[in-house]
Amino acid sequence: MTRIIRNLAEIGGDYSVLFCDLWGCVHNGKMAYPAAIAALQAYRAKGGKVALVTNAPRPRSLVADQIARLGVPDDAWDDIVTSGDAAQDAMFAGRVGSRVWHIGPERDMGFFTETEDPRAGDIIRVPLEEAEGVVVTGPYDDRTETPEHYRERLAAARARNLPLLCVNPDLVVDFGEQRLYCAGALAQLYEEMGGEALYFGKPHAPIYDLARRHMGVGKDVPALAIGDGIGTDILGAVNQGIDSLFVTGGLAAEHMGEDVESPEAHRLEAWLSEQRISPTYAIGRLR
Repeated sequence: MTRIIRNLAEIGGDYSVLFCDLWGCVHNGKMAYPAAIAALQAYRAKGGKVALVTNAPRPRSLVADQIARLGVPDDAWDDIVTSGDAAQDAMFAGRVGSRVWHIGPERDMGFFTETEDPRAGDIIRVPLEEAEGVVVTGPYDDRTETPEHYRERLAAARARNLPLLCVNPDLVVDFGEQRLYCAGALAQLYEEMGGEALYFGKPHAPIYDLARRHMGVGKDVPALAIGDGIGTDILGAVNQGIDSLFVTGGLAAEHMGEDVESPEAHRLEAWLSEQRISPTYAIGRLR
């Protein structure tokens, strides 16, 4: 049974490091959650370390700038590790070739340019017809587009057996009250077509390995993963063999009852049974 807790302080002392998701836990894309900020600050004040581990398709520096604008202060975290960081290294290593077709908005251009890696110059963005591989950071316009807008072009990529690098494995995210599709939804469609998709963010191992290196901790150090994505944050924790805190007031809020701050135990257990994943703990909103 997943234990429902009221606040992070109930269990925080059992862990040396937090791998905390951002979107849906610390902010909603428009503003930071004050209670979540206070919880992370209090945890760090007692000696704990916080790694903000996010499937954002951008390098760490750009995410740091973004969350600062949203109101997340520097004293709420120790480091940031992004899916963009992990996937960027794979791209520079040639996992999808050097000539790539990019699907993604202009704001994600930093994935190609924000780096000091000398291999970056080997990567050239080209039209689909000239590409050796595909890099997806998200839809061109996530406010209006769905994966179906890309079916024809992805089918053309599949016909040429192009590998697809998914920079953000998330399927959807909530921007305020609006639900938007992410790169993971396009990669999922590509796989359904029989194409090959490569992932480096949550729930896959590379981003956790990178987070541990950033934090200077080994797999033996007690860690808690926090997130609202059952198939990314929580599945990733299960795969890593670490405890997890499921934030029910994020992506799954509609399944947990009327009070977003207080999930109903029977609803939670019924929904988790359908997902076939059992987080160690659950909380309405991080606080």
